[in-house]
Amino acid sequence: MEIAGYFASILIGISLGLIGGGGSILTVPVFVYLFHVDPILATVYSLFVVGTSSLVGTLQKRKDGLIDFQTALLFGVPSIISVFITRKLILPIIPDSLGAVAGFEITKGFLMMLLFASLMIAASFSMIRTKKQQEINASNHKNQKVIIQGLFVGMITGLIGAGGGFLIIPALILLCNLPMKKAVGTALLIIAVNSLFGFLVDFYSGVKINWTLLLTVTSLAIGGIFIGNFFSKKIDGNSLKKGFGWFVLTMGVYILVDLLLHK
Repeated sequence: MEIAGYFASILIGISLGLIGGGGSILTVPVFVYLFHVDPILATVYSLFVVGTSSLVGTLQKRKDGLIDFQTALLFGVPSIISVFITRKLILPIIPDSLGAVAGFEITKGFLMMLLFASLMIAASFSMIRTKKQQEINASNHKNQKVIIQGLFVGMITGLIGAGGGFLIIPALILLCNLPMKKAVGTALLIIAVNSLFGFLVDFYSGVKINWTLLLTVTSLAIGGIFIGNFFSKKIDGNSLKKGFGWFVLTMGVYILVDLLLHK
């Protein structure tokens, strides 16, 4: 299973470089299912892997002029604040066991993965919708909507260790009217800052880290970033967008079914 995990680590980077998201969608399940890491600790590892890989990807996208720094700032600052509040104040007070429902024990880890899968499924539909629908939504863009979305993404990043690309990219396209490829570059910058900040909050809280595993996965993911960035220049933006939506939907359904069948 570890060999599959290392191969999947490369796919994490390819996903980030190609579509600016999906890295965290892969990272948490990779650590949980292939490396048998506790779901809560997997969110910590995911923040480091996704954050570091996204930072490398950001440098590449900057060279190509594919980052909207003004939008990144408007979206990113509320996200950082929300990440800090969630990781430092909210997550620690959630009990390990939340009781039982219909014979299922609702643990903290189960709740995190359930939330993770549900959000993936919901976000996928905004990417699969037609161009006409997206233009209608984009015309209603307001800064306050971007700020609210930033706060929400920061909370999700803090709770489940997801960089939030599967939520950030739809927001940048629908609210900010950014083209897909510029949304990818801007999302990578936001993801990098959010994820690394969230990791530092946990690191200074004394979380025990398996650095050998973490750095190995991160190195492979960074290699994948270069591969994904190369192919992103050769694929149409609309095709990337819809492909990303179907990918997120598939992964979300898989995780949800796996959770329900193995409880």
